[in-house]
Amino acid sequence: MIGFQFVDPAEAFEAYLSVQDRLPPVTGGGRALNASFADIVAPFDLILFDAYGVLNVGETAIPGAAETIAALRKVGKSVAVVSNSAGYPKARMMARYAALGFDFAPSEVVTSRDALLLRVESEPHSNWGVMLNPTADLGEISNLNACILTDEPNDYDRVDGFLLVGSDGWTDARQTLLETALIRSPRPVLVGNPDMVAPRENGLSREPGWFAHKLADATGIEPVFFGKPFPDIFEMARARFERPTPPERVLMVGDTLHTDILGGHQAGFATALVTGYGSLTNLDVINAIRRSAIVPDFIVDRI
Repeated sequence: MIGFQFVDPAEAFEAYLSVQDRLPPVTGGGRALNASFADIVAPFDLILFDAYGVLNVGETAIPGAAETIAALRKVGKSVAVVSNSAGYPKARMMARYAALGFDFAPSEVVTSRDALLLRVESEPHSNWGVMLNPTADLGEISNLNACILTDEPNDYDRVDGFLLVGSDGWTDARQTLLETALIRSPRPVLVGNPDMVAPRENGLSREPGWFAHKLADATGIEPVFFGKPFPDIFEMARARFERPTPPERVLMVGDTLHTDILGGHQAGFATALVTGYGSLTNLDVINAIRRSAIVPDFIVDRI
């Protein structure tokens, strides 16, 4: 297996800044109060958690995260995961959370993969070229008329559109094949994971969003993104509950300014930026907030 390409936090943050004009506009902002997570949850009925950098780093649970979720349940809080992790089928994600000590129900886990597949259902019948490791469990994607993109140039020319789902195994050579095919014959590009990077045990992996923005720069084609910071995924998360929580009673917790915090503010939620394990680790967080103009309500080290 080829695996992921990695990037350091400073380069990742600069990459997010460089594509900020393709993201929803910055609206509002918080006070960026440094706090303990336990001290900020009282006013909120529903707490939404990003996964990577908040609950886990790669396949490793962040210490204390499962205990925090359990404690929130005990005091009557509703909790849910809102993740841009699109490369894994729902069944595998649920098994992984259970193995890491979390007790989430399937209805409490909403991913950008869910949002992407919902959109694909409404698209005219198409042959899709899919960015995904060929050895991966396709799960729901196996129900599509899909071709997993590898090193065969003809595959890039014969499909009607592209789904960027998972970057494990994606290479610069495959990126070149994709860009060249799109320049030759423009087609829709739907991005199932807008994240540019994700925290893993070995560092920050380049995710589908990284390659989608690179593609846009090279071809002029504007991809359509599904997941944070775009609104569909937040609407799906609130709709999972029988009585949707008013936005002002929702707290979005994440490690990335340009996805979790920006998207949370767009949805009208309060936001908490986690700095101990995620994309801003070892960076000057206050400077990052100033440069991006994306200001969380709270800054916490961990949940």
